[in-house]
Formats: sequence, structure tokens, C-alpha cells
Amino acid sequence: MGLKFEPLVTESLAKQIAQTLRQAIVDGDLKVDERLPTEPELAQRFGVSRPTIREALKRLAAQNLIRSRRGPSGGTFVNRPDSDEAQNTLINMTSLLTTMGEFDLSDIAEARRELELVCVRLAAQRCEQSHINSMMFELSLQKNAALSDQDFCASDVRFHRAIVDATGNTMLRFMMSSVIEAVQPIVNLIIFRFWDKEKTIAQHERILTSIAAGDGEGAAAAIAEQMDDLRERYAKAQKVRDEKG
Repeated sequence: MGLKFEPLVTESLAKQIAQTLRQAIVDGDLKVDERLPTEPELAQRFGVSRPTIREALKRLAAQNLIRSRRGPSGGTFVNRPDSDEAQNTLINMTSLLTTMGEFDLSDIAEARRELELVCVRLAAQRCEQSHINSMMFELSLQKNAALSDQDFCASDVRFHRAIVDATGNTMLRFMMSSVIEAVQPIVNLIIFRFWDKEKTIAQHERILTSIAAGDGEGAAAAIAEQMDDLRERYAKAQKVRDEKG
């Protein structure tokens, strides 16, 4: 017989229960700060053992969807979603995956280029003086010849974070955290041997001048040039990584 059958993979009961409870939280059937039934009660309702319920609750706790409290008024409660905590989780996971080489550098470069183009155009329309001041401060640091490579990289991250903040778009700020705070610092260190600091500073000056003048297209042209330069450096760094295996 030419047919080949792959073994079926059945999701664990704990995972299924965690998904059911998670959906109840998302749908609002379980309200924020509401106490969940006890482990024995949940075990009875789902027809499983207490260790299975305990594992399901651990999965929810890892997603910060529930919290435990001890004492007479204790128990397991539904958490209020926190965008800062969600953003930190996104940053940490993206950093880990990037460090492990899960993302191709060319894909990172392509995604970052398109996102940064959106950001500079919006920043040129919406920026406030505080954002301009932040970018000016980082640019002045970058011009300091005594600045270490590591500090230059950190300043570069803060410069681009100021651009994102200047968009005034909370969703963009959340999404870009995976690029700015997670990916950019790691990739900066990977490609730094191919970095032309003076060129980067000149590009930052053009970006800043255009944003301050409300020139979205000028800012987009400047950021596109910088992202294209980065893509070339990413390609060189990727080649070195591939050669090392």
C-alpha cells in the first residue's frame, strides 16, 4: 500500500481546558477580578483530575490572564489586561527568537523598512516639541566621537523609539516595540562592523529636519535610504552567519 499515515496528535486536556477558560475570559463570561471556581470544582465540571486543572491554570497564569491570592479571601482571579505587560512579553519573546536565529535578517529588514515609512509620515504630521527634543538629544549624543559603539547602538534605538512615539498611535507603539526594543538592539550589534556612523548621523539629521518641518515625504525618503543601507548590512551579516553555519 502506497499510503502513509501520520500519527494523530491530540492536544492535552490541560491545553484544551486552558483554551476554554481563556475564551470565557475573552468573551466576558468570566469578568475581570471575578474569582474562578476552586480546583476541585473545576475538576468536577471538566471531568478531569486536579493536576490537569492545575496545569491548565498554569498556562493561563503564564499568559497573565489569571492571578492567585492566598488567605481567607484568596483564590484564583481573572486579571485585568495590561498593555505594558503584554508589550514586555512581546519584546522578550521577539528578542529570544531573534537571538536564536528564528528570523531571517532580510525579512527583518523588509518588515522594518515598511513600518518605519508609516511611522515617519505620521510623525511628521503629529509630532510634538518633546519628541523633537528627544531626537535632537540623541543626535547630539551620536555626534560625540567619544561615544562607545554600545552607547551609539543604544542611542540609535532611542532615536527610532522617539519617531514611533511621535506618531501618537498606541497600536503602532505596541507593534513597533518588537522591532525597536527587541530586534533593533540585537541586530545593531550583529551588523555594527559594517556600520558607517557618519552616514547614519547624516541620515538621522535629515529625518529629524523633515519631521520637524512637517515634511512627511522628505522624512520617508530619508528613512528609506537608511533602511536600504541597513538591508545591505543585514545581507553582509547574514552571509557571515551562514558561512559560520
